[in-house]
Amino acid sequence: MPEAATVRATTADAPVLHWLALSLTPGLGPLKARKIAEHFGSAENVLKATLTELEGTGMQAVSAQSLATGRSLELAHDELGRAAQADVSLLCFDDSAYPAQLKQIYDPPLILYVRGNSQAISQPGIAVVGTRHPTPYGLGMAERLACDLAARGLVIFSGLARGVDAAAHRGAITAKGKTVAVFGTGVDEIYPKENRRLVEQMLGLGGAIISEFPLNTFPAPQNFPIRNRIISGISLGVLVVEAAEYSGTRITSRCALEQNRDLYAVPGNVTNKNSWGPNTLIKQGAKLVATWDDVWEELPADVRLALQPSAGNESNGVQTASLFGEAELGPHERKILRLLKADEATHIDEVVEKLERELSSSEIFAALFELELAGKVRQLPGKNFVKSF
Repeated sequence: MPEAATVRATTADAPVLHWLALSLTPGLGPLKARKIAEHFGSAENVLKATLTELEGTGMQAVSAQSLATGRSLELAHDELGRAAQADVSLLCFDDSAYPAQLKQIYDPPLILYVRGNSQAISQPGIAVVGTRHPTPYGLGMAERLACDLAARGLVIFSGLARGVDAAAHRGAITAKGKTVAVFGTGVDEIYPKENRRLVEQMLGLGGAIISEFPLNTFPAPQNFPIRNRIISGISLGVLVVEAAEYSGTRITSRCALEQNRDLYAVPGNVTNKNSWGPNTLIKQGAKLVATWDDVWEELPADVRLALQPSAGNESNGVQTASLFGEAELGPHERKILRLLKADEATHIDEVVEKLERELSSSEIFAALFELELAGKVRQLPGKNFVKSF
């Protein structure tokens, strides 16, 4: 073990070690652990209790034995050493750096593992969530809205999953803003692996990765619904972009309502299954979001004042996300833009066929190139094109 890691492991604050021991105790979840700590007066006192005293609380025998024999404390020491080697910080529930927003939920994690900037996780932010299989429209809206909100100082929280989550992180990175990924694995297990580069970028810009799961925890399916309460709980509100009727996003939305968080949704094409989630949420009272301003105006006044008010932070002149077109375009570009859709890809052959009486193929190619440069059109694999916003 490197010398620095040894120092960190041996001089760790005692409360972290004690809460970590409780979190690693088999059969003892966050709620039960906190109640036990209250019963004995502190997490440290739980570790000093006898087997008889522990069993008297009604906890499972496997939990009591792990605590009474010192096995839980031994596991905590080992985990603390691994965290030091991996340059991972640990925040316990009693730590002043533990996010205040997250403390408010019903069952906050006892321990948060943090890679990156631990201060970022306590800053005001919005969760952007949605399906792993979005339409081009959903990808575009997630990325643009995240970019616009991050440019104004909000942290973008999401889960690093394929699809909408990854698009939200990319949007924040485009704005050179902060974004935090909440993992359903250990913070040392990048999942999916294709997003490794995305993780490097978010950490490089002062973002972070957090998880309540121990190091080396593999991507077990049951862990991801559990982590969703953290995504909503750590945020001021949750923005749903696209989600089918049966999806993990529904869990996050329900958590947001139970945690008294603001709920936002981007309306979608009613014929698309991915629109069921946001459209239903809007019918049930979620705020309809067309631009970043729809989220911004719902934020508490003190949060808006504390954040950077200027739109000048948006990177590379990227236009604000909107459901409405507003650009000054040439006649060729306008004709092509009218043919393209935001939620459905159109192949280049179809564009040429529909405009062959008005424009030559070279004029169409040139106009598409100009639209791409202007950020009005995106090219997908296979010479397919979609309208941006």
